[in-house]
Amino acid sequence: MFIDALKEIWGTSGFTAITWGNIAMIIIACVLVYLAIARKFEPLLLLPIAFGVLLANLPLAGLMNGPASDSEAGGLLYYLYQGVKLGIYPSLIFFGVGAMTDFGPLIARPSSLFLGAAAQFGIAVAFILAISLKFTPQEAASISIIGGADGPTAIYLTSRLAPKLLPAIAIAAYSYMALIPIIQPPFMRLLTTKKEKETVMTQIRKVSKLEKILFPIVVTVLCVLLLPAVAPLIGMLMLGNLFKESGVVERLSDTAQNALINIVTIFLGVTVGATAAAETFLQWETIKIIFLGLFAFIFSTMGGLFFGKLMYWLSKGKINPLIGSAGVSAVPMAARISQVEGQRANPANYLLMHAIGPNVAGVIGSAIAAGVLLSLFG
Repeated sequence: MFIDALKEIWGTSGFTAITWGNIAMIIIACVLVYLAIARKFEPLLLLPIAFGVLLANLPLAGLMNGPASDSEAGGLLYYLYQGVKLGIYPSLIFFGVGAMTDFGPLIARPSSLFLGAAAQFGIAVAFILAISLKFTPQEAASISIIGGADGPTAIYLTSRLAPKLLPAIAIAAYSYMALIPIIQPPFMRLLTTKKEKETVMTQIRKVSKLEKILFPIVVTVLCVLLLPAVAPLIGMLMLGNLFKESGVVERLSDTAQNALINIVTIFLGVTVGATAAAETFLQWETIKIIFLGLFAFIFSTMGGLFFGKLMYWLSKGKINPLIGSAGVSAVPMAARISQVEGQRANPANYLLMHAIGPNVAGVIGSAIAAGVLLSLFG
């Protein structure tokens, strides 16, 4: 009787259905857990993504299975994943990001918008490369958005244009965002001269409260009228920022900055990771996506730096081109790297506030780029 019970348990266990692909993905999940915990590579999202990968590759658990019939329930993560599929989670994360963002440096120096736009150059390069590698226009658009260095935007666009590529693109996007301190500095040192790096920028003007309140309203109207497809991202980003700057809804702003964005981050990370089943992830196209994402990120950094050098020349040496690399939308990490590299060249340099302008411009820029791609290929 006892032996029969053991045989029954063994026969219905996942051990009998596990494949070499599952084992490989479990190992990948453990590596991602290590990178998140030991190396602190974007842990807030990489850790839940890694555990989602782990859960998706434990056979027979069925956490991502849809309901077999109207009378049966699907897996837990299947229902949570609908927030990704319907574009709800990325938009809510933008809401929280908006509530945490100070657009003051961008308002004080509007030219930062050009740096944010130039740092989307990698998107165009990666799109062309992806097309040359026989990806469809929808897949190429989804891969190329990695160059914007904006995880929620990459997830939002991919969930609409190429859902089957979502796990590879999400993992690549957040991995490269976490690797900014490794990827960007070599190019910042290579593409700028010693004199350019040492440039000390003057203090930016103080921005009034009225300007900060009008900014999210004006940006929303202009961007959504131009690109209606970008309304969920830009609209929620600017609503969160209006909550912050209005000063009359502190409780709502605090919820958006903390509780809400934390809850959504958990659901987003775990469910995106859970789409990385062995049979769809372990393919050659995943490797191609990872390399294309790296190229996109590098060329976006270079685009920002080259435009920064142009602004240095046009301003007769008043703009430090190092702030151009902050045009990617990894806030505030990219701005911090500009600060570190600036002080490395000149200890008296203080570039952080100047780099924040292009940095937050990059958030808007990547969302607009996603809207353009969605309008063209959606």
